[in-house]
Amino acid sequence: MSKDLKKGRLGQTAASKKKRFLVWGIMGALLSGGAYSAYKYTGTTKVEVPVTKVRQGDFVISVKSRGEVRSVNSVILLTPQIPDPRIVKLAETGKPVRKGEVIVEFDAMAQEQYWLDRATSVRTVDSEMVQLKASQRITNEMDGMNKMTATYNVDRAKLEASKAEILSDIDGKKNRIDVTTAEGDLKKMNVAISSHKTAQDADVERLVQKKDKTVRDADRAKSYLGKMKIYAPIDGIVNILPNTRTNGSFGSSLPPFKEGDRAWTGAAIAEIPDLTSMRIELKLDEVDRGRLQVGQFLDVKVDAIPEAQFEAELDWISPIAAINFKGMGLTEKTFPARATLKKVDPRLRPGMSASVDIIIEKEPRQVLIPIRASFMQKGKPSVWVQKGEGFEVRPIQVGKRNDGDMVVLKGLKAGETIAMEDPAEVAKRARKM
Repeated sequence: MSKDLKKGRLGQTAASKKKRFLVWGIMGALLSGGAYSAYKYTGTTKVEVPVTKVRQGDFVISVKSRGEVRSVNSVILLTPQIPDPRIVKLAETGKPVRKGEVIVEFDAMAQEQYWLDRATSVRTVDSEMVQLKASQRITNEMDGMNKMTATYNVDRAKLEASKAEILSDIDGKKNRIDVTTAEGDLKKMNVAISSHKTAQDADVERLVQKKDKTVRDADRAKSYLGKMKIYAPIDGIVNILPNTRTNGSFGSSLPPFKEGDRAWTGAAIAEIPDLTSMRIELKLDEVDRGRLQVGQFLDVKVDAIPEAQFEAELDWISPIAAINFKGMGLTEKTFPARATLKKVDPRLRPGMSASVDIIIEKEPRQVLIPIRASFMQKGKPSVWVQKGEGFEVRPIQVGKRNDGDMVVLKGLKAGETIAMEDPAEVAKRARKM
């Protein structure tokens, strides 16, 4: 093999090694959160030690939780009090609507026919009333004529009886008997007239009540017709709610209402949230409830908008725990809570899931290091500080800590590089490989 060929292969090998080292270096930096450095544990072996930078920032103690985005002023559309409310038209979920647009429409055919029947019945009763009053007028006129005749007969009989002095005793008594008979006929006629009046009043009252009932039925049917459409009370986005009287498949959520479904009075069919004000609804763990109070701030990250971070304020915590049944006899106690977002993003939609950090304590401009970067050396907290290609132990004074970081009061300054692991332990592992 020629020397030039050997030199060419050696050059390629060196170049490829440099390339591989560069790639592995970048990957190591990404994985460790910072640069890496070599620790010379023995005279000939160098190992890669994960490192990080001491940083300055806000030290935060928080409670983590999960929640859902909800509208503060959400409007629920309920089924009105109408007979047999069958849905024939329903807006689509996610559809933007304007105030006054039809969201739900029920089948009105039966009520329209019922209203027409009742309206016809009202006209029929009116006709019966006209006929009854005409018949009563005829009866009243006949009664009036009969009464007048009876009165005339009484007067004539009295006149004849007044001639008793010039007539025979027999004729006088006969005339007096005629007076008594005529007066009896008049009384009988008055009783008949009174009876006719009572019957007429009863017939009129019966038709009046019949008409009133028919009118009420017609008005009720007309009011039902006015409730067959539910309109959007505000601008917003339609969200069709689950039909709680439909059996869904095992392990799945209930299906939403759809056209053709039969609803019931008071059933919540749709929701129109006001997108100008949003909140996060939470379920807090029982162990965290005692650490939280109304007025604390939250950092919110919505799963569907990962690049954005929102701020909210905790404004309500339930004083009573809610029992959640998880199946197989298992239960979980949580405390429902709400937090209102300070600023609303137009991309937010009700139902989006979010991760929240409820800020319990916050101290700005603190020197921070990961908890795993600290270890005990001679009973004191210490760190491995990078010096050139090696590391030296340095004792530090630590303050508060949270789940991931701790505050360094003395011994370090922002920007210094420290090891995430004991370099000696890393070197031992490297020698065993």
